[in-house]
Amino acid sequence: MKLTLRVWRQQNADADGAMSTYEVDGISSDMSFLEMLDTLNEELIVKGDDPVAFDHDCREGICGACSLVINGDAHGPERTTTCQLHMRSFEDGDTIDIEPWRAAAFPVVKDLVVDRSSFDRIIQSGGYISAPTGAAPEAHAAPVPKPDADFAFEHAECIGCGACVAACPNGSAMLFTSAKVNHLGVLPQGAPERETRVLDMVAQMDEEGFGGCTLTGACASACPKGIPLPSISAMNKEWLRATRKVSR
Repeated sequence: MKLTLRVWRQQNADADGAMSTYEVDGISSDMSFLEMLDTLNEELIVKGDDPVAFDHDCREGICGACSLVINGDAHGPERTTTCQLHMRSFEDGDTIDIEPWRAAAFPVVKDLVVDRSSFDRIIQSGGYISAPTGAAPEAHAAPVPKPDADFAFEHAECIGCGACVAACPNGSAMLFTSAKVNHLGVLPQGAPERETRVLDMVAQMDEEGFGGCTLTGACASACPKGIPLPSISAMNKEWLRATRKVSR
């Protein structure tokens, strides 16, 4: 395959950025999208040019590091992570636009790499549970109803990639935050901090500068792990319940 790549290049958050055009040839349809970018970077290095900076780690679809907007879609044309997107999703001769996540709370570090530490601070604000010291309890010491366990596992699948923010027209982090709140909130281990968790995490989310949620559904459509849109409604109910309890 021969492709034309239009790649966002930006030295740092304070510098002006622009799209740069590159031609790559000999791309196999079996390559992953990141392997295609590796090929581009090898060619740039041979020419003495600066390689394109992009984020990646496990390349197995579980770490959430690979954050690219491809032809206007978070992670590309398929509902998967960028590292699991293969070049068979494109045609020979295609022009592909590659950009970073664009959100005020995700400042550009360089080229396609953005700083997502705002997600870490949201988790730090409330993503913990009280745990007594000593030996680990028996696995079945705290029975969990099957519906609650399923609900928790469904939301624990969130890998924090940020696709929900990138896809949202408002740059909202509600789907991410709701996944973290919900997967701990229904479990008995998370019960002691249930009210403070949702209040603190939502407050931190707002402090980070994410946009407001208008329930367009773009976040859930882009989520590679299928976190459902009703997750946000569940968190809103938790937030209202906690607010009323605290105000009494």
